[in-house]
Amino acid sequence: MMVTMTRKHQADYILGNNPADMSYLVGYEAKYPLHVHHRGTSIASIFSLHSEVGCTQGFELWYNRAESNPNVICGAFVGGPDKNDGFSDDRSNYEQTEPTLSASAPLVDIFAKLQSLYCNIGEGYNHNESPMPQQKTQSKYH
Repeated sequence: MMVTMTRKHQADYILGNNPADMSYLVGYEAKYPLHVHHRGTSIASIFSLHSEVGCTQGFELWYNRAESNPNVICGAFVGGPDKNDGFSDDRSNYEQTEPTLSASAPLVDIFAKLQSLYCNIGEGYNHNESPMPQQKTQSKYH
């Protein structure tokens, strides 16, 4: 049970119950990192710019901007705070604002365990209540 409580505290911390009152999961809750160190989120879309942005232009025109990223990379888990719970929401501070797969991997364990514990008390998806969708046509590959 101690491990489960630790997971719960970790999830709560990641999702905003921390000294910064900030979710480190981008797009979750009202306060989350706005200057994520990620090219796709820090450069405006070609659909809004109506012209291509090359690598050099992206760095010069977008990377050093003080404004928030023009795109929100929902679900990205950034590096998070330092050992003193400090967090600098600065695009150039890649240690804290860059989303990575290696940082996100532990979230799978934490959230999967919590989902398995709480799914039968009205929270989350309960696979016992909803039948699985039936395949309508047979695939030639199966």
